Amino acid sequence: MKKLIFCFIGIGFSILSFTLHAQPRTWNLNQINSAKNSNLEVVNAVIGEADKHLTATIATVMDKPLTPASGDKHDYMSMGRYWWPNPNTKDGLPYIRRDGVSNPELEKLDRNSLSKMARSVVILSLAYHLTNKDEYAQKAVENLKTWFLDKKTKMNPNMNFGQTIPGRNNGKGRGEGVLDSYSFVEMLDAVELLKSSNKFTMEDQAALKDWFSAYLNWMLTSEIGQEEYNAKNNHGTAFDVQVVRYALFTGNKEVADKFVKDFPERRIFTQIEPNGAQTYELQRTKAFGYSVYNLTHFMDMAFLAKSMNQDIFHAVSSDGRSIVKAIDFLIPYVGKPSSEFPYQQIQDWDKEQSNFCWVLKRADILTGMDNYKDIYSKYLPNKRKDLNYLIY
Repeated sequence: MKKLIFCFIGIGFSILSFTLHAQPRTWNLNQINSAKNSNLEVVNAVIGEADKHLTATIATVMDKPLTPASGDKHDYMSMGRYWWPNPNTKDGLPYIRRDGVSNPELEKLDRNSLSKMARSVVILSLAYHLTNKDEYAQKAVENLKTWFLDKKTKMNPNMNFGQTIPGRNNGKGRGEGVLDSYSFVEMLDAVELLKSSNKFTMEDQAALKDWFSAYLNWMLTSEIGQEEYNAKNNHGTAFDVQVVRYALFTGNKEVADKFVKDFPERRIFTQIEPNGAQTYELQRTKAFGYSVYNLTHFMDMAFLAKSMNQDIFHAVSSDGRSIVKAIDFLIPYVGKPSSEFPYQQIQDWDKEQSNFCWVLKRADILTGMDNYKDIYSKYLPNKRKDLNYLIY
């Protein structure tokens, strides 16, 4: 496999110091602050959920019933979502793929534990920011230390066994497993909110940065990381978003700048056709959902880039490929039955319609325009407790 090598990186790449404001990168901080008075429904919902997290204990990588091939339970381990036992063999091996159909065996390993931990940090950090009560910050920091820093329970900074497939690859992970850590992108926005609390000590902050520096190094230099870097679909998009977010968090300006600068040519112009179709996503059994999913990653990168005073949202190739074109390609199907969508969407049509409306809302926030307001105002569910009403 061709090695991914940056002339300025290397196995022990240096962390360049530069000044960053301690604020969210993909969230709308102004909206969060204004919600304290304008949307008490969602604020109360966040606080109510945070109160439950105050007394809850998160599961760690040490709690899974299986041990990775490394023999170290500190190594994260998950299973490929769409892989199932083989009905044609006695032991079910090797597993076979059923695209779009999730195997409940996922819950046995670390994937849900990681997501739940990240969610706890998000909710507790928001509750702290909204109330200024240190008890929420203290619990959020406790969960961060349990997952990332405590020698007895911490996750090693790698995805060497992410999205394994029983009976294949000798128990090793795949590039797709790097996507499992995408929850950390939003979580780090929440971590920025914790920095105003004395419960999040400078020592803890430095240790967390060290963990993400090591994880970023693994992403950029490991064979599995390189596999995901070379992915041509939403996995490649998500890889770049993670790299930039972790580089920003750890102070590696050179890596962040390079990935944002390369993003239009590497991701936007290669994944979006001149008419806006996302070919790799439209091949899936949940074509609308994956098109929206990839657009969500594009929007995350657009917000990260904006925080760095760069604009990728309006990047357009010589033949017209752009994020805006990808949005426009899906708009005709908003509010329509799935039967009118000329590709497969085997489930979750209404859910993905709502997710797409949030993409439209974020596009308007990013540009300061109301280009899509008539659409998302009509079709977004009127559920003011939805966390998106707070962070976007």
